[in-house]
This record gives sequence, C-alpha cells and structure tokens, in this order.
Amino acid sequence: MKLVHIILIATSFLMMGLYPCAHAGTFRDAMGREVILDREPSRIVPLAPSITEILYFLGLGDRVVGATEYSYYPPEATLKPKIGSYINLNVERIISLSPDIVIGTKDGNEPWIVDLLEQAGIRVFIVNPRNVRQVIDTITEIGRVCGIPDRAESLSRELRDRVERVRAAVAGRERPLVFLQINLRPIMAVNRNTFHHDLINLAGGRNMTQDEPITYPRISREEVIRERPDVIIISSMERGGRFEKAREEWMEWSSIPAVSNNRVYLINSDLIDRPSPRIVDGLEAMVRIIHPEVTLK
Repeated sequence: MKLVHIILIATSFLMMGLYPCAHAGTFRDAMGREVILDREPSRIVPLAPSITEILYFLGLGDRVVGATEYSYYPPEATLKPKIGSYINLNVERIISLSPDIVIGTKDGNEPWIVDLLEQAGIRVFIVNPRNVRQVIDTITEIGRVCGIPDRAESLSRELRDRVERVRAAVAGRERPLVFLQINLRPIMAVNRNTFHHDLINLAGGRNMTQDEPITYPRISREEVIRERPDVIIISSMERGGRFEKAREEWMEWSSIPAVSNNRVYLINSDLIDRPSPRIVDGLEAMVRIIHPEVTLK
C-alpha cells in the first residue's frame, strides 16, 4: 500500500474519534522519543512475541487486538489477528486494527516501519531491554504507558524478589564454567552482550564464551573440549529428537568435566531467549542446573 493511502486511512480513523482529547500522559521511550497519549490505551498492538507475553502478564490480554507470528504464549494469544513477523510486519494490517498504541522493540523492529506508522498517525512506544533487570523495568514501564502503574509495579516487584532470591542463594559459591549451546549445526554460543550471559552470571556460573567478539559465535567441538566446561547446556524447544541426539554426542567426550560428571542438560529456549516475564523462570531453571545443591526459598 502506498504511503499516501496509509495516511488517508489513519486520518479517517482520527476523524472517527479514536483519539479523544482527554490527556493521559507523556512517556519517554527507549529511543528518547516523547510519546503523548490522549487516553489510556484500550487497543494495543505488540510488535514482538515478548511484548505480547508482557501484556498478558499484566492482565491486558483483552486489549491486544493483533499480534506477531510466534506469539504463542499464553495460548490464547494465538487467537489474535496476525500482523506478520516482528522483522516482517504488515503495516496495512496494523493500521486496519485501529490501535491506540503500538509497542515495539529497538532491536527487533525496523526503524522505517516505526516511521511509517508514525506518519500514519499511529502512536509507537519503543522498548529495549538488554538484561534481566531491564526486562523487569520494561514490564513496569509498559504498565505505566497502559494506565496500570500500580499493578505493573506489584508484579514487577515479585519478579525482582525472585531474582534476588537466586542471587542470594548463589552468593559466595564457586562459579562453574558453563558452555551454553544455542544452535546445533553449526555449534553456536553467546557472548557477554546477551540475555543468556546475564542469566548464566545471575545463576552463579561463568559463561565460557563471554569474551568472544561476535555476539553469537560459532564454536568448534575442539574448542569446547579444550576449555573443559563444568556444565553444558543445550537450548532447545524440544525434549527429544535432534536435541537429545546433540546431548548424546557430547556424552562421547569423557575428557570434558561436564560429560564425566553427567552434567549435560537441555533447557527450554523460550525461557531464556525472550525478554518476557518468563525469563525469571529461565533464571530459576538455570540455577537448578548450575547449582543443583541450591534450594530457592
């Protein structure tokens, strides 16, 4: 659809009174932009699965009028109209949903999409969490933007408390060397500029590939054998098949401490890949793997 047509559609929405004059507030997003809302938004379009999860976590699922592909948690999110993937969004579809606000991510959504939506009169709020703490702060901020600051702060406080319980449980303990594998072929890992690294660190481990210059480096099997990690974790959405075979392949290398001590594990990638409330579940799963002796109170 041509830009002029998009703008005409958005203008017609404005004339229909979708944005009343009552002022709700001005919010500064992760891009430093001021986003002015005329009212508490009742029609919200999230541009990433993680944001969809946050909105449902905040009890705002009924306000979500569209969602991206792979927004399958919670299950009811799959019933929302689809707007494309978060890297290949359908702008025409988004506008047709008449959102009061669109919430996107700095890294995941193309800037030109945001610009196009704004030119069409759509308010866009951008978030950019880079670690576990910032994920929780983002939940608080989205709650403020959506008009439920108290509920958001209460839920965020519970998540922070869970993180602090993990930190306290591993404080002073020896930190095992952890190799986290996020891809099978080629074998790939993560450096310090990732949520995964933050999770390993908070869970009381040392990320074997933290100093790699590439965010998601390719790692040879020989390098893993040479570095001798104490724990190997394979990120998987499956609980068998190819990923179980990958675990079996590592178990052939008994010179690796993780193998000789039977410490090669699978972990649900959804819990550690997405900057959503479930990342705290991922942290708790990670600490149970890295420090099985720890009991979380």
